[in-house]
Amino acid sequence: MHTDTERCVRAVRSKDARFDGVFFTAVRTTRIYCRPSCPVVPPKPENMEFHPSAASCQRAGFRACKRCRPDTSPGSPQWNVRADAVARAMRLIQDGVVDREGVPGLARRLGWSTRQIERQLLAELGAGPLALARAQRAQTARVLIETTPMPLGEVAFAAGFSSIRTFNETVREVFALTPGELRARATGPVGRRAPAPGAITLRLPFRTPLEPSNLFGHLAATAVPGVEEWRDGAYRRTLNLPYGHGVVALAPRADHIACRLSLTDPRDLTHAISRCRRLLDLDADPVAVDERLRADPLLAPLVDAAPGRRVPGSVDPAEFAVRAVLGQQVSTAAARTHAARLVAAHGTPVEDPEGGLTHLFPEPGALAALDPETLALPRSRRTTLLTLVRALADGTLPLGPADDREEARARLLALPGFGPWTTEIIAMRALGDPDAFLPGDLGVRRAAEGLGLPATPAALTARAAHWRPWRAYAVQYLWATDTHPINHLPS
Repeated sequence: MHTDTERCVRAVRSKDARFDGVFFTAVRTTRIYCRPSCPVVPPKPENMEFHPSAASCQRAGFRACKRCRPDTSPGSPQWNVRADAVARAMRLIQDGVVDREGVPGLARRLGWSTRQIERQLLAELGAGPLALARAQRAQTARVLIETTPMPLGEVAFAAGFSSIRTFNETVREVFALTPGELRARATGPVGRRAPAPGAITLRLPFRTPLEPSNLFGHLAATAVPGVEEWRDGAYRRTLNLPYGHGVVALAPRADHIACRLSLTDPRDLTHAISRCRRLLDLDADPVAVDERLRADPLLAPLVDAAPGRRVPGSVDPAEFAVRAVLGQQVSTAAARTHAARLVAAHGTPVEDPEGGLTHLFPEPGALAALDPETLALPRSRRTTLLTLVRALADGTLPLGPADDREEARARLLALPGFGPWTTEIIAMRALGDPDAFLPGDLGVRRAAEGLGLPATPAALTARAAHWRPWRAYAVQYLWATDTHPINHLPS
């Protein structure tokens, strides 16, 4: 996109927010970079240059605009759509892997050499993994500076910087302000914005439109007691994070998602934000999705009635895989009951002074040795569950942002008790595949029949070829024709 100068200029002149995060506009005369929708008067085309990432702009010597705050743009949707190694690397960098494990750790996860990573990312994004991680650290630091009363020295290390000097230099270079000046510019006393110790309040941006009914309805209707709840207009849940645990509350607003995080260790902020964005599919491009689906005359009325549906994701692929097995061939209520029993028996207890959350969902290692006789499941389902958690625990079934989706599908199908439905629902919600499809799902088949679409799996799959690469979103529109609670925002 950023190499198509004419198209980029049109986007900037029209202030098209759809392209925020897809490319960045750098102005040669002011040495400032902006998002395409920046409200200021657009510069002359000959003074513009376009970059694929904020890190690329910073590497070229530009600083972030104080008006449009390009560092807070939604992420590029292409990293979720694409399955190549560069996209997998970007998903890992967004997940904070470079901060925790360095570039060698990123290379190990991808099976690359560090030199190859540098070359590939530099060629496509104009910045290497360290520069991309540095730009992300700068944004994390800004969030902590502006929303918490943490001492600036603690902010530096919580954001992932190795020294206070590097922290100060990076903030000055990226934002043209010192950390102290950034805090002073924040509206109102800092203490009022952080009433609870360890609480961080922030806004998660997205591309409009966003239809919250099926997104939050699905999360609330399938919430596992003790781990998740709907309270005071927000979806709340516990998070198991690299440095500790946390609790997040997410509430839909007109132009953002209100996010409140309580972390035992602020170093987990980047990782927690990344998980929340994947959970709510906030980096999607709803205009591109809906344009493709609207081209089918039978889907068009559904899209027009509620544009901007997202695919509910997960904060932990392993957790969702376990829950998918527990939900095989049973109702939503029964699946919640099975998961709640597992949580009460094997989950790690946590304290939640603000609500009714009591546990973290048990990790695969904690479930691998459980006695199958304690599970109130059919014998075949017990075998399926135990085989799954053991494969997850010993690493033979990797499910993560960098793992190849097709390889994951093949490994899942090789496990006993795994068929196309379970494999595809995990690909859709745990692996974030926007093209995952469930032609055999009962709700999808009923909706297809009611709309006049082919109802048999083979025929529906053939018809759905026209919806690619957005078949997972088509499933959301088909499901929404039903009156099930997953399709309605809780009152």
